[in-house]
Order: sequence, then structure tokens, then C-alpha cells
Amino acid sequence: MSASTERIQTPYLSAEDELDRSLRPKRLAEFVGQPALRRQLQVAIDAARARGEALDHLLLAGPPGLGKTSLAQIVAAELEVPFVQTAGPALERKGDVAAFLTALEPRSVFFVDEIHRLQRALEETFYPALEDLRLPITVGQGAGARVVTLELPPFTLIGATTRAGLLTTPLRDRFGIQARLDNYSPGELAAIVQRSATILGLEVQAGAAEAIASRSRGTPRVANRLLRRVRDYAEVRANGEVSETVADEALELLEVDALGLDRLDREILSTICVKFAGGPVGLSTLAAAIGEEGETIQDIYEPYLLACGLIKRTARGRVATPAAYQHLGFAPPSQQLFT
Repeated sequence: MSASTERIQTPYLSAEDELDRSLRPKRLAEFVGQPALRRQLQVAIDAARARGEALDHLLLAGPPGLGKTSLAQIVAAELEVPFVQTAGPALERKGDVAAFLTALEPRSVFFVDEIHRLQRALEETFYPALEDLRLPITVGQGAGARVVTLELPPFTLIGATTRAGLLTTPLRDRFGIQARLDNYSPGELAAIVQRSATILGLEVQAGAAEAIASRSRGTPRVANRLLRRVRDYAEVRANGEVSETVADEALELLEVDALGLDRLDREILSTICVKFAGGPVGLSTLAAAIGEEGETIQDIYEPYLLACGLIKRTARGRVATPAAYQHLGFAPPSQQLFT
């Protein structure tokens, strides 16, 4: 396997997925945002390359869409080593782990997305592999069973997680480099929009890039998704010109408001404000009221609503804040609700 080889457990990628991958930065110098993390990684990568060693194991934590997968691919590219990718839920048996680890070339990057969803029994398989580069395998069953230890080449495990709190302490402590990615500023997102527009061969005015960035929820993935939809609108309705006015019209058509809230975000807020008089309301009740899975609300929609100060969690459930009423244009109930 050559240094540029990438093995991914995804047999088919749609055109949209392929386009999304094409917009990802390929080198650390191209990566926008996360300045402290970029500096830390650059030092670690330069040191590992100078010594001819595998980079220390790396844990990347943070909300979806901030660039964890891109950073893992960039690390492999900067080290000029093979990149092998899988996901925690895809590893079901110890044999699955063994198949990946024994096939790695020296200094390879082994990327496990959603590592917090790794089965607890499989975590123990990683412990000797990460610390001693050894993989004990049980051969046979019953009284005749014996343990065979396989020697592994030096490699770097990069784990990505959106819920670092679900990782067990023994697994988390085996990562020599632990980093958390933060949400991006509007200026950083505007730079990402301009970079992606250049790759797409699209001329985007500065005001349009800022309009897209301001509604991207602090997330590059959302910024690129909105840019693609704005491009579609511009090609159909504005002869391909992406001005601030065109961007605003496209985003209004997508029902994305000035805060970056979409229709379901606003439905969650209005349900709490109107149907439940501002709350508190339990997650399961809220999920049933809007016809959405509670886990989806908790993992995808709620973090941004909390970050915007539109809702808050209490021991009795979710409560809408005065800012939620103001954003929706509703008259707030008694201020006692928020004390």
C-alpha cells in the first residue's frame, strides 16, 4: 500500500458525498480555524517525522461537522503514511479489530470515527495494541484454548467522538494527544466559504460569504452545505451571480433564518413556547410532540439552541428563555418562569 492509499469502509459515495470530500482541506496549512490545535499538531507531526516514528495516539472531540475526519486525513497526509478508516459501530467482534490492526503498515494512521460507540468488550482488545503493539488472540475453545500474541507495527490510532464523556477513562488515557475542536467564528466560516467557492469555480461576493457564514451554526460542514444550495439558487435564478441579496434570498427559500435556525429548530422552540407555555418539558414529551427522535433532538438540535441561549436544561426538563420568545416574535409569559 502506498503512502497515499486510503481504505474506507464505505462501498459507495453519492455525488454529494464526493463533492463534500473535494471541499475538505488536504494539508494543515489549508485548514481554517482551530489555530491552537493546528500549532500543536504541527509540532507533534514535525517531531514524529524527524524521529521516523509513528505519531502518538490522537483523540479528537467536538460537535459534528467541525473537521475531525478532515484533520485525521491531514495528519496522515502530513506524515506521508497510509490512512485506514472505520467507525466504532462497524467493529462488532474482536476479529474485526484484529483484521484491521494486523493489516496496518508501519506508522499507518488508523482512524476510528464515533469511537465512543465502540463496544466495551472490544476496548480491551485495543489496550495492549496501543501500549505494547501486541495483540493477544485466543485460538480454540474450552480446555484446549490457547493465547497467541501477534506483534503489531507502530501505528497511530486517531479516535473521533462527539460525546467524549461516554469514553471510558482507561481508553481515553491511552491517547497521548487529546484535543477538543471549538465552533468557528463567522470570519473563519466566511474564509471557508470563499475557499470552497474557489474550488467549485464560483465567484462569491464578500457580503454573500458573510451571510452564509452567519447562518452556518459555527460549523464548516453546514457552511459548505449552504454554499452548495446557494450556488443552485444562483444558477437557476440569478445567472450564477452570488451576491449578498441572492444569498439572502436562497437562504430564505431554505427556511434558514438569521441565527441559522431551520424549520425544525423553530418548531422545537415554538412547541416549548406555545404548547407547553415555555416549559419545563421532558425530552421524550418534546420528541413525541414534534414527531422526532429524542436522541436526534438531544444530539443535533439542542446543542446549538443551548449555545444560542434560546433554551436551558433544568432538572424538570427543557425551558424556553426570553431570547426564544424574542426570536420567534412571541410575547413572553410571566418572568417568574425564567427565575
